[in-house]
Amino acid sequence: MSEKALILEQITKTYAGEASGPVEVLRGASLELARGEVVALVAPSGAGKSTLLHIAGLLDTCDGGRVVIGGTDMTGLGDRARTAARRRQVGFIYQFHHLLPEFTAAENIVLPQRANGVATATARARAADLLARVGLEHRGDHRPAQLSGGEQQRVAFCRAMANAPRILLADEPTGNLDPGTSDQVFGVLMDLVRDTGLSALIATHNLELAARMDRVLRLEAGRIATP
Repeated sequence: MSEKALILEQITKTYAGEASGPVEVLRGASLELARGEVVALVAPSGAGKSTLLHIAGLLDTCDGGRVVIGGTDMTGLGDRARTAARRRQVGFIYQFHHLLPEFTAAENIVLPQRANGVATATARARAADLLARVGLEHRGDHRPAQLSGGEQQRVAFCRAMANAPRILLADEPTGNLDPGTSDQVFGVLMDLVRDTGLSALIATHNLELAARMDRVLRLEAGRIATP
């Protein structure tokens, strides 16, 4: 049996509420992501998909259950170890690009590599290669404000891939784009993921985009179900 890139096992998460009391967001959510697999996570707003992605990517902790990345149980790690594991093994893409405005496109891709101890020359070469893969080799010296929305999100894809992570987690990665640009940019993302053999869990409201992935999972009432 091949090693799973990601296993979420019976994940629970409850947040302290206000007048209405605690809010149980995740109630035993479980899923597995195989190596090289691209899986869509479909859920209505407020269903807990962002919480699940944050737990999967070690940005948040669960109240119960296990998070296993590349065969290693990450559940009990301390903050420092979780940060180190996240830098090495997880790439994130959000609905908004969150690029640093004072840096160029290439520099935005170099920075996470430098934070991970990669030499500057190596980081720059990696950034140039990734920009070429998404058709932006001529835009590397442009700052985010000089790029279109679709270009900014493609740079964000490259930044997420900068440290060659084991898994990619994306939360509505094209949700801030118009339909035409969304379709084009999603195609670029899929090509990038397929070319690198990455495993990806992509949350989306767009059922047409979800249908282009290997599998579709639905988050309902805090648990994972197949549509």
